[in-house]
Amino acid sequence: MSESRDLLGMSVSRETMDRLEVFSKVLIKWNPKINLVSRRSLEDLWVRHIVDSVQVFKTAPAGCKTWLDIGSGGGFPGVVAAIVAAEESPETQFTLIESDQRKCAFLRNAARECDIALNVISKRIEQVEPQNADVLSARALAELSDLMQFAEQHLAHNGVALFPKGENWKKEVDKSKGEWHFDMDPVKSLTEPNAFILKIRGIVRV
Repeated sequence: MSESRDLLGMSVSRETMDRLEVFSKVLIKWNPKINLVSRRSLEDLWVRHIVDSVQVFKTAPAGCKTWLDIGSGGGFPGVVAAIVAAEESPETQFTLIESDQRKCAFLRNAARECDIALNVISKRIEQVEPQNADVLSARALAELSDLMQFAEQHLAHNGVALFPKGENWKKEVDKSKGEWHFDMDPVKSLTEPNAFILKIRGIVRV
């Protein structure tokens, strides 16, 4: 069953694949109650959400100690990244910030079902004390200029932000340059032809 899943050339262990299968089942079970993902995108759950999140983990620098996922919602990319890290980077500690209490309950349940360790904070992002994270991720949360503010608050000085963005990513980057200095490496997405993962360092307010 799990061996038939196509991760677009990205390799993961059998145990990781089994955990991803468990996570997909937990999400499908919870989704009608709290609308974690749209019903339409649920039909393409693996490529649209799970594989898309695996590639975010694969884009992160090796050996990071702390990973903060903000606006975690349905667990993308935070839970998926933590699942892959359980085998590939067990020293990495994951924290997820989500203000919706029902989604926090889902995230904690998913972590238990998948047998992974992560910390879920049930607050608004700006109300959480600075996390000084080595990696900060956010998917489908806000425009880049707004994400920069969260990164300024929670990212370590030498940390890396990973922001998956769609076909309008260049417009968001151009807008952000009026407010922020940063170094960026756009990594082409495996799941969407015009999408990129923006790998950003050195974020400083203008």
